[in-house]
Amino acid sequence: MTKLNQASFKLAAVVLIVAVTVVFWWIVGDQTNEAARQLDAEGVELDYAIRPVNLGPAGERVVGVLACIGAIGAFGVLVLGTYTRKVAFGWWWILIPLVGVGAIVGWFWRVLTAGEIGANIGLGFAVIYACPLLVVLLTAAAVATRRLQRDRERRNHPS
Repeated sequence: MTKLNQASFKLAAVVLIVAVTVVFWWIVGDQTNEAARQLDAEGVELDYAIRPVNLGPAGERVVGVLACIGAIGAFGVLVLGTYTRKVAFGWWWILIPLVGVGAIVGWFWRVLTAGEIGANIGLGFAVIYACPLLVVLLTAAAVATRRLQRDRERRNHPS
């Protein structure tokens, strides 16, 4: 087995966050309601806040499964690094809120790209609830980052 270095753990953290975002996007699925789907089938043009990229069912499944594999692998690398003490446990206080942000963004993207007839009311509710939660999670990650940085400075420069 090759030696894992700090760059491997940083890459694993990024892969975990991105993969969780894609996994939630895949699990949530298209949020276009049944009435809008029926009208779309009849040729009525749906309204979109952002038009989704259409990979088709097979393409979405492939991307979703690959994201699941990436998330599990990255999580395994990070757990191994924590177990062998190559990754400080304090990094989890940064990583967990960022993974939560990824999950919310994956869900939010599906709400944002839902086809509707008229206004997308779900998008308004998503903004009202998701944005404050994103702020809280990003603030928690920033505070944990600052705390980890301060602890490192104290270890490197004791008074």
